Amino acid sequence: MRSEHLFESPQALREQLCDWLTRLLQEAIESRGRALLAVSGGNTPKPLLRELSTRDLAWSKVTVTLTDERWVDNTHEASNEKMVRETLLQGPASAANFVPLKGEERTARAGERACCGRIETLELPFDVVLLGMGTDGHTASLFPETKELQAAIAGDAPACMAITPADAPYERMTLTLKTLLQSRKIILHIEGDEKYAVLQKALGDVEAEQMPIRAFLRQEKVPTHIFATRNKEPQCTRS
Repeated sequence: MRSEHLFESPQALREQLCDWLTRLLQEAIESRGRALLAVSGGNTPKPLLRELSTRDLAWSKVTVTLTDERWVDNTHEASNEKMVRETLLQGPASAANFVPLKGEERTARAGERACCGRIETLELPFDVVLLGMGTDGHTASLFPETKELQAAIAGDAPACMAITPADAPYERMTLTLKTLLQSRKIILHIEGDEKYAVLQKALGDVEAEQMPIRAFLRQEKVPTHIFATRNKEPQCTRS
């Protein structure tokens, strides 16, 4: 259920991962007439999403949403929606349908119900969920040591939840573990030796409350593919 793909350079990783994503989206369009993709924010996926935007796909049949969002205006530099619009939703991919997590409500807590409603219209499962990981082991906006974490990774969680990280700025909206696991494939994209070392720790004997990425790595419901760079390692694929 879990495979690991290691690369010497970010460019080599991005090229192969972009090929994978293109193929998975194309297969979804061919078999179901549509494709559903959830992507993470931050800096790591930016070059990947720019490359993906150039690929030859029936983009009008692709719906894109986010795994999480900072509760800021979509013109704010910290907005994941802004990042996705400026990287992925360009050129041919501008024809894709985008479903935001951020609404007009003043707080993420006030926006939970409306956000859940938008996600529930998507007819899950996702075809692909593209996750990242922080050096504290968080993914999406499932942060360790937040009061909402246990509820957000519980089996009866709603589609999305407001999260207030202890050490990161801005209130967040995140898809919950239950929602993110409603996917045909999960891809974890990390770059650099520091994050690779965090990944190895997460693969060890730690609790999801300490490193939330662990909840995805230890589950057996959805095939999970790790794409990672590691210096001085030959390119390889292993399971």
